[in-house]
Amino acid sequence: MMNEKQVIALSGQHSQLLIKVGEAPEICYWGKPVSGDVSQFINALSRPVPYGRLDKDVPMTLSPELARGLFSSPGLEGHRDGKDWAPAFAVIDIDQCADNGLALTAEDTVAGLRLVTELNLDQHDVVKVRHTLINTKAGVYQVNRFANTLPLPERANELMTYYGRWVHEFQTVRQALPQGGYQQENRRGRTSHEHYPALVAGTTHFGEQQGEVWGFHFAWSGNHRLRVDVKADGRRFMQAEAIYLPGEIALAEGESLSTPWLYASYSADGLNGMSHHFHQHVRHSILTNEMKAKTRPIHLNTWEGIYFDHDPAYIEQMASQAAEMGVERFIIDDGWFKGRNGDKAALGDWFLDESKYPNGLAPIIEHVNKLGMEFGLWFEPEMINKDSDLYRSHPEWLLAVEGYEQPTGRNQYALDLSNHDAFEFVLARLDHFLSHYNIAYIKWDMNREIVQPGHQGKASGHQQVELYYQLVDKLRAKHPLVEIESCAAGGGRIDFEVLKRTHRFWASDNNDALERQQIQRGMSYFFPPEVMGSHIGASHCHSTRRRHSINFRGLTALFGHMGIELDPVRECDEEKQGFEKYIQLHKSLRELLHTGKTLRLPADDPAHLIHAVVADDQSQAVVMVAQLAMPTNSLSGTLRLVGLNPDANYQISLVDQPNNFFEGIVSCQPAWCYEGIHLSGEWCDSVGLAMPIMDAESAILIKLEQI
Repeated sequence: MMNEKQVIALSGQHSQLLIKVGEAPEICYWGKPVSGDVSQFINALSRPVPYGRLDKDVPMTLSPELARGLFSSPGLEGHRDGKDWAPAFAVIDIDQCADNGLALTAEDTVAGLRLVTELNLDQHDVVKVRHTLINTKAGVYQVNRFANTLPLPERANELMTYYGRWVHEFQTVRQALPQGGYQQENRRGRTSHEHYPALVAGTTHFGEQQGEVWGFHFAWSGNHRLRVDVKADGRRFMQAEAIYLPGEIALAEGESLSTPWLYASYSADGLNGMSHHFHQHVRHSILTNEMKAKTRPIHLNTWEGIYFDHDPAYIEQMASQAAEMGVERFIIDDGWFKGRNGDKAALGDWFLDESKYPNGLAPIIEHVNKLGMEFGLWFEPEMINKDSDLYRSHPEWLLAVEGYEQPTGRNQYALDLSNHDAFEFVLARLDHFLSHYNIAYIKWDMNREIVQPGHQGKASGHQQVELYYQLVDKLRAKHPLVEIESCAAGGGRIDFEVLKRTHRFWASDNNDALERQQIQRGMSYFFPPEVMGSHIGASHCHSTRRRHSINFRGLTALFGHMGIELDPVRECDEEKQGFEKYIQLHKSLRELLHTGKTLRLPADDPAHLIHAVVADDQSQAVVMVAQLAMPTNSLSGTLRLVGLNPDANYQISLVDQPNNFFEGIVSCQPAWCYEGIHLSGEWCDSVGLAMPIMDAESAILIKLEQI
């Protein structure tokens, strides 16, 4: 047991954690870096003890304990046959790691439990924390809850949280946090469209460029709970945990359980500063080395082009025209395997449909490769239809509880990955295709929510997620150069833990450019653009029935990992020329977009959404101004461009605009739109440019180059 308290400082570039460690660890400060001997300053934060309560101060520890009188949501809830249900851990060892982190070991010898806490603050100002619980005495310890907890200061009194649904992911909403708290629960078996596992707390009216914010991302791809509580004494904390189903986690003596990682970051410069921290962490600590070194290829995915109607000769025509437009990776989506003529049958039968592909896949892949493109293939490995040879042979492989008839989702069920034979079958079929064909990319889908996840009658929702991770890990170990996209009916499985194993997310099944503007903005708070699949769809959007110009579709798709989702053979020449134009534009800006600093700029008119990327060396930038609705006023205010070098001069030019931009609803646009302009970075930041007048659902692209 640690008898003397000590203060440990973990410092990033723009933030600092001060951890007071005695019997239990407490983060007593998390904010801007402070200088000096912090051990001398810590008494400034010692709290008074009010009358009418417990007679001593109770710290908000990294794992709150009811046994210490901290009347909050505890970090651990469990029991050993009804006993050992109120542990109080005492720190017995502190290991200060070389990577600016701590490993704290604490024990409760009465309860027979050990708790190891890992806490790290990296050079990009992202905090990682997780706990590991070890059962150290005889008897099974049943874990009901096991959470990560981080404190918030009293001035964090506003939240930005997420909500959504299929084709409407990553929507954000604000709420004040004066008292009480906020809680979200996801029980859908995957990360989910509805409750993306992240939130932001901040000072009142925090924005993109101003205010203190504390952002949190919980890296878990299954059921979860997030909460932010305001205690009766005014203290605040954030808590994140995986939700365990009844009886799911039982630790025998010597066994352990780790929480998922909770990632967090503090910024004194609003949401843009927070996003930059997370983006840099993703780029330097999560993405694999081979992905960081490789230029991300332009995609064409066949789904919205042909759906289940597969004809090899026609698909080769699609590939030829895709290559002519500049596509670099060609992907065949759902419908290629045995018996798959619609979405009600054949999932699980991962064998090529020889009636559709009498000559096999090899000729198409060779054709695609000769055109200079990589080849990709769609799978949904975790799923099964009852109308399939696999189910008829192995009905016991269903993820279900015997005696119940669970509802289908997208006409399908899930495979029980806890069943060893089912797991090995899926791995073998994936390995077969990757071993026999030159497949560079898998679109890995997961199109249903999980109901009654059971293995041999017991709950196995947590185990199903862990085994999904193992399945991807084993496949990647066999085929390390194959890239994988995480697609779960669009944005249903997007989180940092998935990203450690995959290369790209399909943000939404919705390719409507107007809807994508908000979806992509919501995703941008935690993910850099290069991991976000962003495609130009057909002019008539399949998910919303809207029609948009190629200008609006092209510029919206520009700020991500770009692709197209359509049938190029059926498109008119004008549309094809448009696709080629925006593909080439993306290629010319790709390095900037996928390495630069993402900024969401303020707008004077709420009908605008303004998105920018500035090069790390501030030598260049691009800015998209999207007009989402009719202008609120007859004039549209001023565009201020932040993030540039204030002492440098920039050539500012209009790179792309709608066809009717200079006519129609405007007599003339601002002078700089016609001939460009030279301005200093200081002017751009402080004064800015007069905004043009634009039609609803259109966009312009501005480029800045240092002179």
